[in-house]
Amino acid sequence: MPAAVLDLEPIETSDVLKSRIYLRLKEAICSVNIYAQAEEPRLDERQLSEALGISRTPIREALVRLEQEGFIRTVPRRGAFIVRKTRKEILEMITVWAALESMAARLITLYAADEEISTLRRMFAKFDRGEVKARIDEYSATNISFHRAILQLSRCDLLNRLAENLFVHMRSIRIQTIGDRDRANQSIIDHMHIIEALESRDTDEAEQLVREHSLNLKTHVEQHVTFLD
Repeated sequence: MPAAVLDLEPIETSDVLKSRIYLRLKEAICSVNIYAQAEEPRLDERQLSEALGISRTPIREALVRLEQEGFIRTVPRRGAFIVRKTRKEILEMITVWAALESMAARLITLYAADEEISTLRRMFAKFDRGEVKARIDEYSATNISFHRAILQLSRCDLLNRLAENLFVHMRSIRIQTIGDRDRANQSIIDHMHIIEALESRDTDEAEQLVREHSLNLKTHVEQHVTFLD
């Protein structure tokens, strides 16, 4: 099976620190669409080494850390693979994400500045509802940015750290399902309602809408997604 080619740029010699290598690899892994293929994406140490312009030893050290955090798994004589979750695990992750993101929405209404909240509306200013499906890749990227922004605007570092390990899988599942049925059009409607609740500082409404939005994804996965079987 060919190895997954991560989007990496060389690290300058002066920057070769364990934490920098780890963060660069983690960021690249989080950008991979894990569920675009039936098998777990395999990582090639040689390719990673060449892409970053460093030796394999710090690559291996970073991979060990990423495995401890559940991002990858190593198989003797086969190499390292980006972890692909089962259907049951994905449904549990969506449930936990719904709890974290809805609390983030609640915190936004209490602590975020008006200008920060307004950035959410500007994300979707370029999309008309009728053209979302025609620009599905662009909308999908904006959708991911929106959900990440909800977490970041909460100003809760611990909440963001808890969500971090879920993000790589939530991102991939959203990418794979956003074009299904009428999910894209419904998504932009949901987002507008969420933004309106945030702008009006309606704490309970914002929390509820964000939770329902995520749980709707869970229902869709339960009823229609087959690539996790």
